[in-house]
Amino acid sequence: MFERLIEIIGNYVEIEPGNIKPESRFMEDLGFTSFDFMSMLGELEDEWDVEIDQQEAADIRTVQEALDYLGKLTA
Repeated sequence: MFERLIEIIGNYVEIEPGNIKPESRFMEDLGFTSFDFMSMLGELEDEWDVEIDQQEAADIRTVQEALDYLGKLTA
């Protein structure tokens, strides 16, 4: 799941995949805009066939938090 998430993140920001770590913060470290983040969430919904709650998505700050949340939805 982590590798696929890294690929998806790469669609939105110009960062080498090796530089994306679980602790990387979407806005501060990876340079996401709010629009980028919301677009990525839509892509994650399609990729894993899940529905992401917008209130809960607002609490996702890091790549690891996104992985944890996706893991909970797909369990």
